[in-house]
Amino acid sequence: MQIINGKEVSKSTRDKVKVMVNDFVADKGRVPCLAVILVGEDPASHTYVKNKILGCEEVGMKSLTFRESKDSTDEHVAEIIKSLSSDETVDGILVQLPLPKHLDERYLLSLIPDCKDVDGFSPNNLGLLAMNTPRTVSCTPYGVMELLASTGVDVAGKNAVVIGRSNTVGKPMAMLLLNANATVTVCHSKTVNLKEITSNADILIAAIGIPNFVTEDMVKEGAIVIDVGINRVDGKLCGDVDFANVSSKCSHISPVPGGVGPMTISMLLYNTLMAAKYE
Repeated sequence: MQIINGKEVSKSTRDKVKVMVNDFVADKGRVPCLAVILVGEDPASHTYVKNKILGCEEVGMKSLTFRESKDSTDEHVAEIIKSLSSDETVDGILVQLPLPKHLDERYLLSLIPDCKDVDGFSPNNLGLLAMNTPRTVSCTPYGVMELLASTGVDVAGKNAVVIGRSNTVGKPMAMLLLNANATVTVCHSKTVNLKEITSNADILIAAIGIPNFVTEDMVKEGAIVIDVGINRVDGKLCGDVDFANVSSKCSHISPVPGGVGPMTISMLLYNTLMAAKYE
């Protein structure tokens, strides 16, 4: 069993992005810029945004952060998005999720121009991904593909199972795997005989948001297991996979923390640079 070290793969990605940013600045005479809108006081969101700011600094990008009250209205957040959308010095716009429940997430995300949608959540960007002509790919699934590539295993022809069907992870993850010529099954809360399906997977992606949901008897001997889940149990982070018991059965497995998490931010930095190049 080999542990897939997301920190190492992330560092390699950021090193490449830093070189590309330097080349961009030399060519264009300006620094790529990411704007992040953070609404409310969710502790995890504040941590994520802090790490995104540090990531920008690491690769030489500029970042703007708009910290808004939890009582902010749709109209207020919309005005910020519209202002950033028309600002030619801003290349990427990210609205940190989750938003407070009274805000209309779908409406607000729809206001971000496709060319500045560095999270890859817009209908058009998801549609382009489905057509295998992607412009901006959702950061977490994109990071998972980089982790899979780091194993040296060819995804083509493999039986891949994704547990989770969210618009942010599960669906784009399935499309990326299909585009890489894997045979893909998407499972979810209504799936019957889940264990039977997952135990035949050469590649198993867990993105269901339930601590230690994937157990040893759900995993095929020698499978590659990628754990997208980030859960907090008794004050400690854990994933959707029962790592202690599943790991001995895998050929490769990503840990939590230190697996997918670092890659999500690295791919966000890459997407922001690509957005700057689209101008």
